[in-house]
Amino acid sequence: MRGLIVDNFAGGGGASTGIAWAIGRSVDIAINHDPDAIAMHSANHPETLHYCESVFDIDPVQATAGKPVDLAWFSPDCKHFSKAKGSKPVSKEIRGLAWVTVRWAMMVRPRVLMLENVEEFKTWGPVIECPVTEAMRPCPERKGETFNAFVSMLSTGIDAEHPALAECVETLGLLDTAKLMKGLGYKVEWRELRACDFGAPTIRKRLFMIARCDGQPIVWPEPTHGAPNSEAVKSGKLQPWRTAAECIDWSLPCRSIFGRKKPLAENTMKRIAKGIQKFVFDAKEPFIVPQNVTLAPFITEHANASNQRNMPVDEPLRTICAEVKGGHFAVVQPVLAAANICKHYGGNYSGPGDDLNNPLPTVTTVDHNALITSHMIKLRGTNLGFAMDEPAHTITAGGLHLGEVRAFFIKYYGNEQDGVACNEPLHTITTNDRFGLVMIKGEPYQIIDIGMRMLEPHELFACQGFNPEYIISNYNGKSTKKQQVARVGNSVPPPFAEALTRANLPELCIHTAEAA
Repeated sequence: MRGLIVDNFAGGGGASTGIAWAIGRSVDIAINHDPDAIAMHSANHPETLHYCESVFDIDPVQATAGKPVDLAWFSPDCKHFSKAKGSKPVSKEIRGLAWVTVRWAMMVRPRVLMLENVEEFKTWGPVIECPVTEAMRPCPERKGETFNAFVSMLSTGIDAEHPALAECVETLGLLDTAKLMKGLGYKVEWRELRACDFGAPTIRKRLFMIARCDGQPIVWPEPTHGAPNSEAVKSGKLQPWRTAAECIDWSLPCRSIFGRKKPLAENTMKRIAKGIQKFVFDAKEPFIVPQNVTLAPFITEHANASNQRNMPVDEPLRTICAEVKGGHFAVVQPVLAAANICKHYGGNYSGPGDDLNNPLPTVTTVDHNALITSHMIKLRGTNLGFAMDEPAHTITAGGLHLGEVRAFFIKYYGNEQDGVACNEPLHTITTNDRFGLVMIKGEPYQIIDIGMRMLEPHELFACQGFNPEYIISNYNGKSTKKQQVARVGNSVPPPFAEALTRANLPELCIHTAEAA
């Protein structure tokens, strides 16, 4: 009899999607208390039996109707273990969600258990009341005590007097502790993995625990991707990491950071300044918005920063104002792959631009050559961002932490001819006469505007490793951007789940099973 596949804490469906990629069908059962999460999961996995209930309210025996379980996946809430949690008070109930794994192991004995969480999950220990605030906080002297007890219950057993046993019994409402004291007989291993090493364009790192009771060895998947400059990639053994750049929708306008009705926060401006310094001024090769696959060219206006207009290239050009700035419009060619130069201001030129490896197009008194560089910014902590040719940084459930910064350039002819006030923008970087002067491929360019926008949900899902066809909007008729971002921030990058499933359940997997 084919065993069931169960996804506890199913969320928007990251783990379920990765498992489905491996086994060629949807998981059998998905459980989550959040109606919005279940709605998104149902839209993408309509064949799955969904339970919109707390995992504590689900009876594993009833849910599985007595059928064997091949794989049970668990991704309990991680925010009380995460570095992003900071020093906020913790909830004993949420920190105890992982005990549900023990319930499934006791009641239906899945032959393979997989648990995903942040690396700090290993520090799971008792919580104590802070005498000053009366809030519950982790006990620093007993860090990792409960985690080790959790592993012992699943494997070799635990002493009857261990405080974690009482916590588990109380949380799960157990009456019989004999099995836990004896141990459930699972072999248990855990390891930290990075999503970028398995084909997801994010550096997200997570702790994975695998437990199995069928006598088969636990197998950790080998990375399929690596750093572009590594010997493994150069020799062809691994593929290069996928990058944030391939997930960005270059057709979306990037609003100027200047002249906004509500100015950006001072810390945001400082991050942008530091990012421009690192990824444009100091970069040996700034990331240029690439060219091989055209998406949707548009024209962006630089003259009016308080109301920057963007318009399609197949419509008449908007009114050109009388200010003398060497051209007010730049043709932006959003593309994916090799770097390119775009013509600035237009003239009689209607081509798509040119590759930076080629000679510079003709420079005239009307046509100026423009180019756009881009990098990512992270709006939390002290992180100033990262280059576009790297995997995206970790996406959080709070969302709205990742943004794209674009620097718009024109070829530099000197202050008098261009009439650009070179000592005004971004004083935090430099106050000298040649602000924003950058040498790119031996040619001088000057920043004429800087845009910044937050990443959209479809870009975040792409960074997390989901396929473009994954349904993230209108799955319940009223999904908001905030809900979509929450789903992706809470999700497991699908390539993680696919790799782990293929490694440990190859007999269930398509392609793998056929090859065997």
